[in-house]
Amino acid sequence: MTVKGTFFLLWRFFWLLLYVNPSITYSLKKCTIIYQENSSADVLVDCANRKLITFPDDIPKYATSLDLLYNDVKRINREDLSEMSNLKNLNLRSNEISHVDDRSFNDLTSLKILSIRSNRLTNLTNNMFQGLFNLTVLDLHENQINLIENSALKFLISLEFLDLSDNQLCKITDIIPILQLPQIRRLSLDCNHFSTFETQDLPMNLSSSLNELKVSSSSLDFFSITTSIFPFLQKFDVSRCGCPVPAKCDVPDKALVKNITQLILKAVSYECIEQLLTNLLSLHHLQLSKMEEYIRKGLLSKVCKITKVKRLDLFDNDLDNFSTELSTCYQLTTLDLSKNRIAELPKGSIQQMELLQSLNVSHNLLSKVPHDVRSLACLKILDLNSNRILELTCEDFMNATNLTELYLNENRIVKLDKCVVQNLTDLKRLDLSNNLLRKFGDTFKVALKKLEFLDLTDSHILSLKTKDFQSLESLKQLNVATYFFTKTKPKKALLQKEPVIRGLQQLENFTIEFTYEDALTVPNLSSYKAENIPFKSMKRLTAACFGDHTGLPFNIPTEMLNGMENLETFTAVNIYAFPPYVDMFMFNTKLKSLSFAETDLSKMNPELFHPIQNLQALDLSNSKLISLDFLVKANLSALRFLKLSNNELTVINETVFQSLPSLTYLDLSKNPFTCDCSNAGFIRWAKSNKQTQVANTHQYICSFPVNEQGHFLLDFDIHYCLNNGSFFYFISSTFLVVLTLLISFIHHFLKSHLVYAFYLFKAYLYDSRKRMKEGPHKFDAFISYNAHDEDWVYSKMVPVLEGEQGWRLCLHHRDFQPGKPILDNITEAIYGSRKTICVISRQYLQSEWCSSEIQMASFRLFDEQKDVLILLFLEEIPSHHLSPYYRMRKLVKRCTYLSWPQAVQHPGVFWQNVQRALQTGDVLTENNDLLPGPGGC
Repeated sequence: MTVKGTFFLLWRFFWLLLYVNPSITYSLKKCTIIYQENSSADVLVDCANRKLITFPDDIPKYATSLDLLYNDVKRINREDLSEMSNLKNLNLRSNEISHVDDRSFNDLTSLKILSIRSNRLTNLTNNMFQGLFNLTVLDLHENQINLIENSALKFLISLEFLDLSDNQLCKITDIIPILQLPQIRRLSLDCNHFSTFETQDLPMNLSSSLNELKVSSSSLDFFSITTSIFPFLQKFDVSRCGCPVPAKCDVPDKALVKNITQLILKAVSYECIEQLLTNLLSLHHLQLSKMEEYIRKGLLSKVCKITKVKRLDLFDNDLDNFSTELSTCYQLTTLDLSKNRIAELPKGSIQQMELLQSLNVSHNLLSKVPHDVRSLACLKILDLNSNRILELTCEDFMNATNLTELYLNENRIVKLDKCVVQNLTDLKRLDLSNNLLRKFGDTFKVALKKLEFLDLTDSHILSLKTKDFQSLESLKQLNVATYFFTKTKPKKALLQKEPVIRGLQQLENFTIEFTYEDALTVPNLSSYKAENIPFKSMKRLTAACFGDHTGLPFNIPTEMLNGMENLETFTAVNIYAFPPYVDMFMFNTKLKSLSFAETDLSKMNPELFHPIQNLQALDLSNSKLISLDFLVKANLSALRFLKLSNNELTVINETVFQSLPSLTYLDLSKNPFTCDCSNAGFIRWAKSNKQTQVANTHQYICSFPVNEQGHFLLDFDIHYCLNNGSFFYFISSTFLVVLTLLISFIHHFLKSHLVYAFYLFKAYLYDSRKRMKEGPHKFDAFISYNAHDEDWVYSKMVPVLEGEQGWRLCLHHRDFQPGKPILDNITEAIYGSRKTICVISRQYLQSEWCSSEIQMASFRLFDEQKDVLILLFLEEIPSHHLSPYYRMRKLVKRCTYLSWPQAVQHPGVFWQNVQRALQTGDVLTENNDLLPGPGGC
């Protein structure tokens, strides 16, 4: 490297230090990094629904999940996803992608899930998926794919599930590349353009590892399995997509479908169904949709004769007049009759199904619980949601002692008597949401001791009393939400003054919501006492009020929280009419997440946070905050997530965040920012800090002053604000840092170049002194060689040049003055000889001292403009191998040189050429030919 090149490199390094953007990690213009409670969790980047037309150029390379859902990206370029080797999940759903550059995914070696669903791809090219050898799930649903090139999927050696539904594949041969995948287990070809699907059209030697296959088309007329191409197929889904005309089939050999246990049929011919039911000897799960015509003709009687069928799904068949043929399906354990417009399940229709464990009759028109439920002693799961049930009787569940899950949501139930649930001794989950319930009375007084989940949301409950839940000793999650309509008559408080929910020792999650209009009386919790609310297991408490209760006293008192010593998450939405008391969380020291939304916290006391030093997430959205000074005194050293959106913050003091050393996520969106020098510090901090992500910071809009309204906060030019002493200190400290780095860089990487510059300087001084003396040369030639070549010099060169030709040679080991610095010896040898002969080998090029010798000799060459340098190559060294030795390569291109390997056959001629080179005068010739003959520079 030349001195000029060295200083150019240093100059570039200096400007890189000044202009490199250190905040690229968090300065995301179009995306946000999703906050994770676990600081060591995967990095999830959210770019969904941002009106993007290209990939953002500032996505962190270490991201593990990237979501670009609902944008307008039209193509994927080669560089868009480069160097993202940690990415595991990539969602490109619902864009406009019509082209993917080859090798665009080449760096995504860790990717497991890729979704390009709902785009405009037309073909899959050979190198499109290169690099995705760890991909397991590929979703290409709803594109326009009509071609899969032969090698398009060869890189997907780990792929297990491929969804090509809603595309334009026409022939079964189009899927040959898919069937060749070694790990493929699930394939969906739903709603393509197949007219036939016959395995005989596939290569006979092809055998797929598929376990699940879904095939459908709007024009599918015929399908057949007549070859052993699917030996491992267990689930087969075949139908006509959106067309009532039934498809025909041919599956003649039972051995070819012996492993199929799950069959899903929709709009296929009756003959096809009969053949399949006859030949599928291992069938365990059968699903029939859009088959009401065949069912009315007696299809179910044939199904019930297949004793191995344990699960039968008959949803979406419009069985408004339910058939009693199911009464012979004694073997069933699971029955799905949802979405059938069933108004009544006749008595005896399922009574004989003594093995039935799961019954789904949701989304029908039932007005009461089917009578036969009383006879199903083995029933564990009963789903009656989305019907028209008005009343529950004491006999409905009298024998359902094994029931563990009961779904009664979205009905019209007005009351729930104790006798209805008294026999449900094993029930663990009960959903009563979206009903017309107003009260419970003693419903839960003695029964449901194993109940863990109870959902009462969106009901019309007027009050909850102590005794309402006193026997639910196993309850872990309770959701309560109700409405208040009190324009004409005041209602009782939802939670009465008596201690509520006594005995719920296992309760971990409690959600309570209110919705009312013009309420005259609101929930009053002020009378609670700690000893009456022993929520020791409570981990999550949510209270939300929807509606305007301005001026009304509405609070969750401190006493209610005192027993919740294990509380980790507390959320209050529109609950408090005034800031909480400072001792509210005195006994909740394990609190990790706290949210006060839609609450006036403008006068909040920072001492509120002192007992909860483990707090990691804090949401104070829409709380009328005008300053963040309280955070300085709150001592929230563990806080990582802070959301302050929709407040009245105009100026942000960046020093506030110095009191939050663990903060990684900050949301200040929708605040009325002032765009002047008062926010210059925050703008600089938001752009430059490497730890805290200021979410959506590029979208913050100025509200003040008037001339800045509508502009973006980060577009405000802060440079003219930096006109005080602090800017001078900043520049000074920056200069010192850069200078320190520059000195370290020079010492580490350029030490040898500095030494060389010193050598040249000494040579210059020596040459100047020598010109003044102009004495005769002491030697004819100085021999510059490496110690590894010493034998050749003493055995070949010295005998000829000194013994036969009589030249005076200067040699290291013989003529250097002992005790004198080696650099001085080299300088005197070069300038004390008429010429310098460089004996060049690969070892010579790697020697630091040899390099110094030829550099100094070349300096004399160019300085004196005399023919003083002879190059003698002991080995054949191609010119391009001399590229790292810039000055040597330049000399070889400019000067003639001598080659020993080319003179082995005629050594006499070689030594004559050396003699001629030594006899030449000092005049520098312009001969540039690269010849192995005499000459010099």
